[in-house]
Amino acid sequence: MLKIAIAGFGKMGKIRAKEIQRNPNTQLVAIFEQQDEDSLHKYEHITYCKSYDELLEQDIDAVFICAFNSVLAEYTKKALKKGLHVFSEKPPAKSSEELKEVLEAEKQSGKVLKYGFNHRLHYSIISAKELIQSQTLGKLLWVRGVYGKAGSIDFHKNWRNYKQYSGGGILLDQGIHMLDLIYYLTNRNYDVINANLTNSYWDIEVEDNAFVTLQSSDNVIATMHSSATQWRHKFLLELCFEEGFINLDGILSATRSYAPETMVVGRREFEDVTFAMGKPIEHTTWFENDDSWKLELDEFVEAILENKPIVHGKSEDAYKILELVETIYDKSGFYKS
Repeated sequence: MLKIAIAGFGKMGKIRAKEIQRNPNTQLVAIFEQQDEDSLHKYEHITYCKSYDELLEQDIDAVFICAFNSVLAEYTKKALKKGLHVFSEKPPAKSSEELKEVLEAEKQSGKVLKYGFNHRLHYSIISAKELIQSQTLGKLLWVRGVYGKAGSIDFHKNWRNYKQYSGGGILLDQGIHMLDLIYYLTNRNYDVINANLTNSYWDIEVEDNAFVTLQSSDNVIATMHSSATQWRHKFLLELCFEEGFINLDGILSATRSYAPETMVVGRREFEDVTFAMGKPIEHTTWFENDDSWKLELDEFVEAILENKPIVHGKSEDAYKILELVETIYDKSGFYKS
């Protein structure tokens, strides 16, 4: 039984706690949270800590770090140096330079470090990855991704829109997931060809829209639009190949506001211009369950107990994605003006 602690008990901390309590190999034993102590008292047999250092002094095997982005790297380093396994939410750090120190601490500790990129473990993404690996659709031609938020009447008050806590806006909040999926599904590294970040509507100090164009060494173009002014929740990732396409339309969440989650697969058809041109046969698969949070925890636990490798959210991948995000910010010049 792995004894687990959670640092930061907001939305993500509560999601992680639910899965930790369900897993037969994990026990939630301690929580550190400064903001909302009242919500902690419904959890029995748990130690409530007043500081992160106090949390690290508990009898624990691993810590889930669900705190503000600004302290994720610092907390991760401290836990690794303490000899603890670490699961950290994204983004992995405020900068790639800061993350290098974390990776060095990981190497020296010999402990498991995993980052929360749960989108990879949605069943539509798993199915798309398997289809791509089968190579039945031929060469990849291009990729297009859209990830949009509706916003809310108090959106501008959310901690994610204060740069001192988040480090950035919608690009770091949602866009980073889309960038990771593009990297993961296409198995390619990308250069940033163009990046435009704007603050179009919200009275916030970070970007509310990110428009990005990427290019791989074999000339695959990938475009991404991450938006906090979509006025409806939207997830769409399209991959076009020589012999057809995969459209990942929608993704399940607790509110189901991005639902339904589907994978649409179409095959290129040139045989009959009269009937088939522009109207290929499509096969749609619907996904009704989201076990991504469970599957993330399962992988983390198996890496600790069975010495299995981390595949989703490994530190090397997190570093590549953070470097890509940094390049986008630099290329856009958004925070230099």
